[in-house]
Amino acid sequence: MSSRRLKARVMHLLAGNDPDRIWAELYSLPAREVIHALFSGICRSEEPLRWHAVSAMGASVARLADTDMEAARIVMRRLLWSLNEESGGIGWGAPEALAEIMCRHNGLADEYVHMLISYLRDDGPELFQEGNFLEHAILQRGLLWGIGRMAEVRPEMLRERGVAKDLLPYLEADDHAVRGLAARALGMLAAAEAVPAIERLVNDPASFSLYEGNAPRTVTVDMLAREALRRLRVEKEG
Repeated sequence: MSSRRLKARVMHLLAGNDPDRIWAELYSLPAREVIHALFSGICRSEEPLRWHAVSAMGASVARLADTDMEAARIVMRRLLWSLNEESGGIGWGAPEALAEIMCRHNGLADEYVHMLISYLRDDGPELFQEGNFLEHAILQRGLLWGIGRMAEVRPEMLRERGVAKDLLPYLEADDHAVRGLAARALGMLAAAEAVPAIERLVNDPASFSLYEGNAPRTVTVDMLAREALRRLRVEKEG
């Protein structure tokens, strides 16, 4: 199958509504070729195609890493480079894809989690610059979704790196989805210090689409704030 035909096949699959069929058919195709096509999918605007592409990127790169770790690292570096101003691109979908890959592969998570976290942070003094702050609200949404995804699967990895304190400023972001996603991630991290700021988001009616469990759902900032507070109460009582 030519690369053009394979890309068209992958895009057609990603536009479907049966995740199990999508994953099964993509798994039957060569991982490297699928990954090449998925780079187009993760930056598409259509839902659920874009989110299916993010999930597929995670599974495909993890599968590649099991047989060729260096090839998987090249994919990770390509995603990271797309977020660099010098790349000339914008990096749509890259934070989400990086997080999904790290959720699915221990080795890649160990090697690259510090880079995902760096996008939350401003640069420090010249000798201690560890931040690669993302200024665009849409990229911040992707990053906060990715941090939340990591908090579902690898919460200790984020806790031990002090991510909760990096998330607190995002609760006051101008973008409503960023606020909601920050609250969600903090709840998953059991960040008790965030309770007062999350409480201020209760009754915030702004809505957006959240991809969760292989499907998008419409949520409000209020809903995510209340869910986060419930998690924090359960953690405290436990």
